[in-house]
Amino acid sequence: MYQASRNEPYAAFARAAGFDAAHPPASVEDIPAVPAAAFKDARLATFPPDETAVWFETSGTTLGRGGRHEMPAARLYEAASLATFDRLMLADGARLRYLNLVPDPRERPHSSLGFMMRHVAHARGDQETGWYVHGDALDDVAFVRDARRAIAGGVAVCIAATAFALVALLDALAERDVVLALPPGSRVMETGGFKGRSRAVDRATLYAQTSARLGIPIDAIVAEYGMTELTSQYYDAHASRAGIAPRVKVPPPWLRPIVVDDEGRPLPHGVVGAIRHVDLANRGSVIAIDTEDVGALVEPTATTPAGLVLFGREAGAELRGCSLDAETLLARRG
Repeated sequence: MYQASRNEPYAAFARAAGFDAAHPPASVEDIPAVPAAAFKDARLATFPPDETAVWFETSGTTLGRGGRHEMPAARLYEAASLATFDRLMLADGARLRYLNLVPDPRERPHSSLGFMMRHVAHARGDQETGWYVHGDALDDVAFVRDARRAIAGGVAVCIAATAFALVALLDALAERDVVLALPPGSRVMETGGFKGRSRAVDRATLYAQTSARLGIPIDAIVAEYGMTELTSQYYDAHASRAGIAPRVKVPPPWLRPIVVDDEGRPLPHGVVGAIRHVDLANRGSVIAIDTEDVGALVEPTATTPAGLVLFGREAGAELRGCSLDAETLLARRG
């Protein structure tokens, strides 16, 4: 109960859940998990405000209030994100050129996604990084210019993009009748992100169009799953990238997904429910976070590792507690 002993809002939450110093959780599943929205209602940090070195802004607002995930140092966030990126995006050890369709950290210093990609590009890139999202505008002209430079030089690229920015890019390329053939070894990291947007494209269509328009194989388009309230991220498992959906998302060893029912009780593998994350890298805030995302845990098969199948919050997702075995989950399409 390290965190409860150093943060009164979380301590009060834990006490209300029946835990205190005399009655600590007996297992990981018993750790009191705060809703992700709690970061908008209270300062969830184990250190004084004047020791905050970096903070990230949570998406959306509650009653006009934004949320903050504060950290006493950037080092843990940088180390955690880079280690997982190395394992699941750079397993081949490639040194790529990063063309980012995510918030530019020079303009939005409190975007965790922009912060992460700046660190990745600095540590693993060729130092010719491009940023093409400015405010709500996409600079597709600069993107095409830089992509063609990479093609001419035979330099493989990594395009980090929210799903919405990727759709905007594809629309712009189609309007200009531009088709690119990015060098072998190029890849896309797609981060989701249609929330609050009037237009969404299903993932199968998005990946097919991305592959056709950029000349990147489907298996080189990788979905990342993370949130500002976490320090760590999930990525599509290597073995599940041959198709589009569903893909098994795997966490780093220090991040554990738990799927729960409407009462917060853990559900077995193959049963759909709400996703809870227990992220040990959240040392300075709260390690257990409840989300409104829907998914199911799957056991390993001969071709796929154990992990998490994410169904998002889309219409038509199974109700929590709907029992599906792993083979059924892995056979889903859409």
